[in-house]
Amino acid sequence: MDARETLAEAARERGVSLAALSRMLHRNPTYLQQYITKGSPRKLEEEDRRVLARFLGLEEARLGGPKEKSYTRETKGDWVEVQRLAVDASAGPGAGGADEKPFDAFRFSRRWLVEQGLEGAQLSAIRVVGDSMEPLLREGDEVLVDRRDQPFRDGVHVVRLDDMLLVKRVASKGGGRFSLLSQNLAYPPIDVSADDFALIGRVVWKSGRV
Repeated sequence: MDARETLAEAARERGVSLAALSRMLHRNPTYLQQYITKGSPRKLEEEDRRVLARFLGLEEARLGGPKEKSYTRETKGDWVEVQRLAVDASAGPGAGGADEKPFDAFRFSRRWLVEQGLEGAQLSAIRVVGDSMEPLLREGDEVLVDRRDQPFRDGVHVVRLDDMLLVKRVASKGGGRFSLLSQNLAYPPIDVSADDFALIGRVVWKSGRV
């Protein structure tokens, strides 16, 4: 499916018109309709693509952007290796960006991944710092992040906000607005628009000491 088909299908699934999306980009209401049906412009501008991808819950690669890295590697037999990245996702005031360099790996049963609906997922493991997601996630826990393209669903996600990586429960408020929620009620919700933050991936599993 090419970028135009992907955009049209994602808009239908979200129940939002191409005209409304065009206005969100501060464009003529027919802008995206012409892009999809007439091929004009030939490709989306980088900023337009970024805003649309965030709002629709897509990877930019599906709208014509660069492909995302994959940190999942097939191994012999019935195992899949997921790389542990030298990256922290803050459950607190915010963790600065770091190079996403693997330093180790977890090995998961392929059967277990299938049972969890994660077969073929683009998975990576990163460490949690801070206390805003306690008791669900504690400092030092490692979380498995599914970076696949998929329609947005409320849940625990790793997000990038102002060059900081956060792990938060993300809830849609409608109209392109979202709440970044902490499990620890001492931390107030963060209200953001779709173009204020980027969804890195959905948290699907955690590990940590008892």
